[in-house]
Amino acid sequence: MERRKFLFRSVQASALLLISGNMFASALPMFNPIKKKKMYFHYLLFWLRKDLSESEIKEFEIFFEGLKKLPYQKNLRYGKPAASSPRTVLDNTFTYNASMEFDSLEELEAYGQLPEHLALVQKYKPFFERMLVHDTVYN
Repeated sequence: MERRKFLFRSVQASALLLISGNMFASALPMFNPIKKKKMYFHYLLFWLRKDLSESEIKEFEIFFEGLKKLPYQKNLRYGKPAASSPRTVLDNTFTYNASMEFDSLEELEAYGQLPEHLALVQKYKPFFERMLVHDTVYN
């Protein structure tokens, strides 16, 4: 009889532990939600005109410094092609590239319509013969 009570209580305790563990596991996301935040990246490539002087090329960097001051964008970086070893998949024909982050697609789109952004693009557009844009979303 004692053995029977022991086994019954063991089964009860195991069931209670299993149920409470399942309840705890299902409630866990409420206390520690793991949300994957999407980030939006705006990547620009510029091919400057071949007839620009060295000082005009240097002046073009003021364009990026102006973009850095605008709202919405974060972590604007710009540079020139690296001296990577030639490969068939490598295209380093551009003169400058820039990348920046945005918290949402709406902010990226709003940034593109800012009067200050449009004014900077208009001012420096004569410096380049080609520009290419890649917008990417990362989870």
